[in-house]
Amino acid sequence: MRLFDPFPLRDATMRNRIAVSPMCEYSAIDGVPQPWHLVHLGSRAVGGAGLVLAEATAVEARGRISPADTGIWNEEQALAWMPMIEFMRSQGAVSGIQLAHAGRKASTAPPWAENTKVEVGEGGWTPVAPSALAYADDYPQPEALDEAGIDDVVEAFRLATRRSVDCGFGLIEIHAAHGYLLHQFLSPLSNRRKDQWGGCFENRIRLTRKVVAAVRSVMPTGMPLLVRISATDWVEDGWDIEQSVELSRILKGEGVDLIDVSSGGLSPEQSITLGPGYQVPFAARIRSEAGIATGAVGLITEPKQAEAIIAAGEADMVLLARELLRDPYWPRRAARELEVEIEAPRQYARAW
Repeated sequence: MRLFDPFPLRDATMRNRIAVSPMCEYSAIDGVPQPWHLVHLGSRAVGGAGLVLAEATAVEARGRISPADTGIWNEEQALAWMPMIEFMRSQGAVSGIQLAHAGRKASTAPPWAENTKVEVGEGGWTPVAPSALAYADDYPQPEALDEAGIDDVVEAFRLATRRSVDCGFGLIEIHAAHGYLLHQFLSPLSNRRKDQWGGCFENRIRLTRKVVAAVRSVMPTGMPLLVRISATDWVEDGWDIEQSVELSRILKGEGVDLIDVSSGGLSPEQSITLGPGYQVPFAARIRSEAGIATGAVGLITEPKQAEAIIAAGEADMVLLARELLRDPYWPRRAARELEVEIEAPRQYARAW
């Protein structure tokens, strides 16, 4: 079964093609991950996933989605990740971190809170963006980044990468999807700039390319680099699959090893037709036309469905999110259903 084939990327080898998609837990304190994160990530490593990606982790304080987001902009935060990384490694999983900046979607409350935005006097802050356009009426009003601010963002990604490498993560993923800062620069719907950072395609992808270069510059040569993108905004005249293919082709030449293909999140006006594996065709097209490995994500829930995606060459990995919230041991269930033998932790061997 192809789903359980090892997947090598540079010097890292995932034991199978199943990845835990980054999922915000909104449970950090001052950016420091807590015991909840150890249990959340560790249980999915025990569950058999080949790659466990930690949630969107802010590269600077103003880049958090909410005050409860994890961060890696200081040493205290980096140190707190280390026992989690070691535990995931001990269970046979490759650990990864998704480095992120929320841009105009920052200073918001966890999804279970009553209000959307967090006011400045209540623990919030003023977000930054390519242009001074709020995501929606109930979101904070951002400030447009100037040249110095853009340089600060790039440097924040570089420093966060160095900390991530030093504390032992097995790979890095850059978050350029779901309407967060890098995606905001990519899309003409949110990027209305008239300078070198906006307008034409080459200008709108400039920040993502600079971040990739900064991140790659402090990563070991053998360490894989992933980028998550939204293949389309699902809004007319927004970012689309054609631009995603071209960006992916460019990023491959600049040291990116896999494109993690999601979609949407840039505009509340998006119109998405949901269905099982609805984003898989985007991953397949990028893999074929850009010649780069891809990960498929989005309503992948059944083992045979996941196996079919890999076997057909539509993607190199499948990333599961909500299904792995419901069942941390989904990879073990998939192995049983697909009649594949995989090793169990000796503490649990009696159950297998």
